[in-house]
Amino acid sequence: MRLTYQPFELLLKHTFTIAKFSRTSTPLTLVQIEHEGHTGYGEASMVPYMGESHQSAAAFLSKIDVSRFSYPFDFAAIINYLDGIALGQPAVKAAIDIALHDLEGKLKGKPCWQLCGTDPAKMPATSFTIGIDTKDVIIQKVKEAEGLKVIKVKLGRDSDKELIQTIRSATNVPLYVDANQGWTDRRRSIDMIYWLKEQGVQLIEQPMLKTDIDGNAWLTEHSPIPIIGDEAVQRLADVEAARGVYHGINIKLMKSAGMYEAQQMINKARELGLKILIGCMSETSCATLAAAALAPQCDWADLDGPLLTTNNPYKMPAFKDGKWVLSNEAGLGLTLL
Repeated sequence: MRLTYQPFELLLKHTFTIAKFSRTSTPLTLVQIEHEGHTGYGEASMVPYMGESHQSAAAFLSKIDVSRFSYPFDFAAIINYLDGIALGQPAVKAAIDIALHDLEGKLKGKPCWQLCGTDPAKMPATSFTIGIDTKDVIIQKVKEAEGLKVIKVKLGRDSDKELIQTIRSATNVPLYVDANQGWTDRRRSIDMIYWLKEQGVQLIEQPMLKTDIDGNAWLTEHSPIPIIGDEAVQRLADVEAARGVYHGINIKLMKSAGMYEAQQMINKARELGLKILIGCMSETSCATLAAAALAPQCDWADLDGPLLTTNNPYKMPAFKDGKWVLSNEAGLGLTLL
């Protein structure tokens, strides 16, 4: 078995601005694992707030002993091994996990979604994310989202209502909202939530600081629409703590350290009666297809990485009626350009 990797800078179509920072690109590490004539592909999308980088990924990957990855893969043992190398760094761990899932599918001659027990017919529509921006750019982004069934809006500043009104001047599609911990006053927040419901908003991600457990729980208790924990819910151990604080959780492979633990988080959330949004960072077709293999097990999807970037090194996956279409190809179904 052979592991190789390379740094990659994923470029965004527009400057991406949320409540507390902006960026024009995202550092990725692309991973390949070869075994018996097959290659599994994975990626780490290392957004700034998670604290990972090309340097940290390379340092982590240099410590991996690929002889530990014997087929058939024991993913529970593999994640324990990766966690033992270093704390944190879930994105680079996800790259390994995704590559091994892709490889396992190819070795078994089956698509990853089938190995995950997924029903492709239950694929939810994916949202198209619009970051904070000027009115003219917002209108342009709405036009780029034409044909999609849901738009996700980044909020968390004093201009929140104006941004929503701008979008509503151009489209009536349902909206998701992500405040990225940008709201601070619970009374003002609940008033905003009721107003957002009138605007067709169907869920709100991480309205207040993840450390403000009482504030988020209060909003969840009083909100007429689902409140979803995002930054507050990273890995499996965080799911239990979300009950009573949020209506649901946002699972991202770059937070969960890959597909295996994401599946465990889905199972745990169902057990606890929590709703599930499966989301993404800035990602290529590789991580998008990995998350799409699990998306039909979730209530909502926000898997728009390939729709928001300009230099995806892989072919765009099949997309129809606002939904990713899972293929019957072995593994992830990824095609290199």
